[in-house]
Amino acid sequence: MADAPAHLVELLARHVPQDDREREDLARMRHCATSLTEPFSRAQEQAHFTGSAVVVDPSGERVAMLHHAKLKRWLQPGGHAEVGDGGSMEATALREAREETGCRVHLHPTAPRPLDVDVHTIPARKDEPEHCHLDVRYLVVAEDPDALAHDPAESFGIQWLGWDEALARADEAPLRRMLAKARAALGHGV
Repeated sequence: MADAPAHLVELLARHVPQDDREREDLARMRHCATSLTEPFSRAQEQAHFTGSAVVVDPSGERVAMLHHAKLKRWLQPGGHAEVGDGGSMEATALREAREETGCRVHLHPTAPRPLDVDVHTIPARKDEPEHCHLDVRYLVVAEDPDALAHDPAESFGIQWLGWDEALARADEAPLRRMLAKARAALGHGV
């Protein structure tokens, strides 16, 4: 992972934010990519990079949303980087999408990479302090949508939803922004 921070810096340098919130988050992420000692490690208590994915079926008509067990919210699949990801945010997003949906997945061939970035606060729990996730988000396609299944340790359930329902369940602006970007990248309007 020696060049992982350089790869991360390059990835963030070419991302074009859509709104003021994403512009602020991107600036913070660019700073953290060069200032954090271990940007991909959960041991980095104040903040660390995570990867997530908007997972769509092959037709692009449905999106997988999971009801997150710890946060009790409807979200996209995603989570912490692992050593095996080699510092690649794409690898993190793909691994998390596979683990949390049960589907074989691949990056959407024409969507921006990354699709979106977001900084969000994770509340303190008994085993870890409040901290920020520096989330790098991708659009991925499930090759076998009938395999959709959830991991009970991670979520209360997972469902294929139409775009309007997914947007209705999105309870914050950055989540709605990411879903709208994915929908537009697929040519399904907003």
